[in-house]
Amino acid sequence: MQKIGWGLIGASTIAHDYVIPAIQVQPHCQAKGVFSRSIDRGKSYAKDNGLPQAYESIDALLADDAVDAVYISTTNEKHKAQTLAAAAAGKHVLCEKPLALSLSDSIEMVAACKQAGVILGTNHHLRNAATHRKLRDLIKKGVIGQVQYARVFHAVFLPPHLQTWRLNNPDAGGGVVLDITVHDADTLRFVLDAEVVEVTAMTAAQGMAGNTLADGVMGVMRFDNGVLAQFHDSFTVANAPTGLEIHGSEGSLFAENVMTQQPVGDIYLQTASGRQHIPIEDPEDLYTHALRCFNSAIRGEGKPFATGDDGVKSLAIALAVRDAAATGQRITVQYQS
Repeated sequence: MQKIGWGLIGASTIAHDYVIPAIQVQPHCQAKGVFSRSIDRGKSYAKDNGLPQAYESIDALLADDAVDAVYISTTNEKHKAQTLAAAAAGKHVLCEKPLALSLSDSIEMVAACKQAGVILGTNHHLRNAATHRKLRDLIKKGVIGQVQYARVFHAVFLPPHLQTWRLNNPDAGGGVVLDITVHDADTLRFVLDAEVVEVTAMTAAQGMAGNTLADGVMGVMRFDNGVLAQFHDSFTVANAPTGLEIHGSEGSLFAENVMTQQPVGDIYLQTASGRQHIPIEDPEDLYTHALRCFNSAIRGEGKPFATGDDGVKSLAIALAVRDAAATGQRITVQYQS
């Protein structure tokens, strides 16, 4: 089977730590090279990651016939133009979240990829976790009855090497809402298999972010099936575990240490019969699962585990959360621009 060639747009930490290893373990997949704004950084990055080359421009990367798909991990304001260029060149696109900074731009990206006949996926890694897939399955099987409430604990400490544009550049889509809450939105949509219809929220500046950006947020999402979901996201909390709780009429699911990039975490089911640990049969690496599904989609077998449409919806929810915090009002989520 012919190998799928990947080009990397952005010499990012996430590509180094997670995506390149996930590409390299695929049996029919190969990383062909990287584009960085600095050719010197690109060459150093390529050498450090065992990549064949560093491209001097995006155009050069997209002109390479050996590149079938691109992974975009640049800052958020660049996603739209780079995705449109990749689609025009006939390259499949796996783009980091959020897809764009506006709903209209994200919708345009989805439409352009559909028109070009290429696959667009959103790198929402959390729904790829075996823990979240197990939660979804348990809920569908009715083990907790009718779902009523959910709570997300996603307050973490942003490590020093990431304390750059996320904290001080609104034009790049910085701030906790577009960085973390957007992940909560996608994870809850996936686990609950439901859509958010309205949100309320308050943001905070606890001393890490600047330039009008928020480094903490709390709020509530209302889903179309009546479920209320509470969320707490932060860049400044250094000593708290992450987690997700789902409460139903017949029981509750407690997922501990699951809002993470690592294939870790535990699930407990609490019912009238007591508390039991739910085994996770295959704690596969999240990015390996995502890349495997994306590569299958390229071959016409299924679709990305998080599609472009999923990226549009999670962005719409995050933008509504930001508007709710700014206005102090309930905001209806708008999925059409």
